Amino acid sequence: MKRKKVTMVFLGVMLMVGLLGGCGKKAEEKAETKKDAQQTTEAKEQLYEVGTWKTAQTIQPFLYETFVKDGGKVEVKPFTNPGDMKTALLSENIDFCGTTWVTAIMAASKGEPVKVVASMTEKCSALVVGKDSGIETVADLKGKTIAYVPGTMHHILLLETLTKAGIDPNTEVTLQKIDFFDMGQALASGSIDAFLSGEPYPSIAETDGYGKVLEYPYYDESVGYINAAMITTEKEIKENPEKIQALVDMHIQASKYYMEHQEEWIQKAAEFGTEEKYLTKSTENIQLSWDIDAQTREKVKKLAERMKELGMIENVPDIDALFDISFLEKSEYR
Repeated sequence: MKRKKVTMVFLGVMLMVGLLGGCGKKAEEKAETKKDAQQTTEAKEQLYEVGTWKTAQTIQPFLYETFVKDGGKVEVKPFTNPGDMKTALLSENIDFCGTTWVTAIMAASKGEPVKVVASMTEKCSALVVGKDSGIETVADLKGKTIAYVPGTMHHILLLETLTKAGIDPNTEVTLQKIDFFDMGQALASGSIDAFLSGEPYPSIAETDGYGKVLEYPYYDESVGYINAAMITTEKEIKENPEKIQALVDMHIQASKYYMEHQEEWIQKAAEFGTEEKYLTKSTENIQLSWDIDAQTREKVKKLAERMKELGMIENVPDIDALFDISFLEKSEYR
């Protein structure tokens, strides 16, 4: 009888151990399932924070979400100048942003850890004079007053244009600092003779009849057609390469889409406040871009050298080190 009682107790203990073991296994499986579900949710909720301007030539990030994968979300943060965007990038408030080549070079010259991973836009600039000014060639600008914004790509292009025509920018013309938004009014009123700016202001001047484009300042032997690029940080590339690859992929697709669907590009850009009639003309002088080839890199080097000559930077940075084109090379959307 005692043996039977001991056996029953033993069996009871073993049953309890089995039940507890089963419960433990189920709890473990449940935890793993919850963890997998959480990881899946996190993947689907991947947030891409991107900075850009609200212009036709920097529009691509507003289309990124059309091409995002795995349920990710793109949050576009508009800025009014590239310096603020770069600051937000370095502060880790955004992952990826547009910038002018001038700003990218300035950052590299200061040792800031930015990397150019794609091109953004090319062209976009024009030298405009009064329609009835009698100015027919760049050489006719000698002795005239020209509006510009210091330290910009357009400033450098203006100096290149004048120098190429044999005009000394320091002594043979008057360069007047005027904001891009006010250049058209200044030209129409006759307080300046010319301005060099980005779109849409040249197209507005021509469409409204008070100005005409004298020159598109794209010279192969100097700075050429380069304008803006997409940058991220060294840290972001090291810690989140999959995210940067996804962003570059989205950028390529968005750039191609708008270049192939002109009407949609113009309609979207009009939401930023510029009328479609101006944008239709502007887009003739804008090339949305993504690729970076040897010629682009050479133009960026020449730009850096020109910036050093003008005193905009103290030293010419290692331009090759500024680029990381590995994401472009790996993209299936090139």
